[in-house]
Amino acid sequence: MIGVGKAAPVFAPLENLTAPVLLAFFKINCPTCQLTFPYLQRLADRGGPRIVGVSQDDAEGTAEFAEAFGVRFEMVLDAGYAASRDYGLEYVPSMMLVEPDGRISWQSEAFRKVDLEELASRWGVQIFDSSERVPNYKPG
Repeated sequence: MIGVGKAAPVFAPLENLTAPVLLAFFKINCPTCQLTFPYLQRLADRGGPRIVGVSQDDAEGTAEFAEAFGVRFEMVLDAGYAASRDYGLEYVPSMMLVEPDGRISWQSEAFRKVDLEELASRWGVQIFDSSERVPNYKPG
């Protein structure tokens, strides 16, 4: 991945930013993405940042994924993996928080509970409920 502090390559979801946006790259058949995305939806529902899922699959599969995992935030397609290449991705899920100035202020690969807790804390919300059994890490 590009790295924290670096300029994010601009594509449609990043045009005219006025608030941070979390880019979450994924594939529909990725079990770690399937684990992560419902928690990202919870983050959005609890007052977190604007989230944009960046799908490496087609529109039909992406819509089915969103429905199956209860994801309602914006989704865009990464046709030909152009954005994934621009961001230097090796794994999914890969997530980056892009600030209005176009710089990446946070990033994470795979499922890292501590990373998601850190991200949620920026918005003063909890992403995990104390009664849940959530893995600390799951590789992408």
